[in-house]
Amino acid sequence: MCAQETNEANKKIEVIISKYINKKGALMMIIQDIQDTFGYISMESQEYVANKMAIPLTEIYGIVTFYSQFSEDPKGENTISVCMGTACYVKNAPGVLEEVKKELKINNGETTSDNKFSLVETRCLGTCGLAPVMQINDQVFGKMTPEKVKAILIKY
Repeated sequence: MCAQETNEANKKIEVIISKYINKKGALMMIIQDIQDTFGYISMESQEYVANKMAIPLTEIYGIVTFYSQFSEDPKGENTISVCMGTACYVKNAPGVLEEVKKELKINNGETTSDNKFSLVETRCLGTCGLAPVMQINDQVFGKMTPEKVKAILIKY
């Protein structure tokens, strides 16, 4: 991030901190708002919050790395989730996942170099009757096969 981007980000973080500073559980709310604002919580953001709130960086880092809803890395424009729950797994979800990895040239938890896609291996998506399931953002694709992956990705 360049200096101007850092200054703009810090101004946004200041506004977030000021909304919660005197509230119980403020740190968790601040981290959540930073995640919502930027899509991730960079180490620079964590350090800035630690300095502004006079708390150890390790406390913030511990929260960011413990809870799965927080990310330290920017995410892609489209999040692809491949269900690996039992029903999906036995109906070849691993084959679907491998095909997504091959097509996008990324692994689980990674983002494409153009920031178009992020890949997440998930547990049950609650659509077992459609197994195996792949989800892109809020759209669910059921009865997936590795052969269907490329055609779906092209739409995005």
